[in-house]
Amino acid sequence: MISVVINTYNAEKHLAKVLESVKSFDEIVICDMESTDSTLDIARKYGCRIVTFEKKDYNIVEPARNFAIQSASNPWVLVVDADEIVTPELRHYLYDLISSDDCPDGVFIPRRNYFMGQFMHALYPDYILRFFRKDVTDWPPIIHVQPTVKGKVIRIPKHSGIVFEHLANDSVSDRLRKTDIYTQNEMIKKAGKNYGAWAFVSRPTHRFVKSYFIKGGFRDGIPGFVYACLESLYQVVMMGKVVEKNNK
Repeated sequence: MISVVINTYNAEKHLAKVLESVKSFDEIVICDMESTDSTLDIARKYGCRIVTFEKKDYNIVEPARNFAIQSASNPWVLVVDADEIVTPELRHYLYDLISSDDCPDGVFIPRRNYFMGQFMHALYPDYILRFFRKDVTDWPPIIHVQPTVKGKVIRIPKHSGIVFEHLANDSVSDRLRKTDIYTQNEMIKKAGKNYGAWAFVSRPTHRFVKSYFIKGGFRDGIPGFVYACLESLYQVVMMGKVVEKNNK
């Protein structure tokens, strides 16, 4: 038995498509952070079980993850974002997996991502740990941190067709907005860090090389180059905020 858990806040844009893709699972739990749009109306239409997590001043989802997961009724949980499609191949794979004799405790699932209107080779496979046994999993309330699963964890092979499809198709403006939000929240992880001048050269350079050359961004044309530059910028902004905070 598998519960699909979806964290939401004003997620009306893609939610109907997402729920359509997961409607055949045993349970759908919507953990909502006090949405003000039609998110809950859409969830009710699909018969989802709705729980509420107070938004407070949060602008990231991680603080609500554990609450959402523990709200699931079934021993197996698939965490799906409100802009991700679960393909039929992925659904069949997961149900076959939990009925097997050598079932792992957690599964990294590849995700197909898009930027500036096209599929990005540099962002595939974007492995995310989203399927696991509820009783052995903990999700820290820190941005960009994977859950901790006590037990055997496997990865679905890349190019298998068993994937999440990410409906978000970020623009340059979207990436810049997220850079500001995400780097601000990274201050928790970076507390006590010190970055010198060399870090401002080496870390952005490493991120550019990794995105553009190692992960194949050069195959994505101009969008691949722009994305690699934005990856470098993320590092500069993050370190700049750390230095700024340390100097106060």
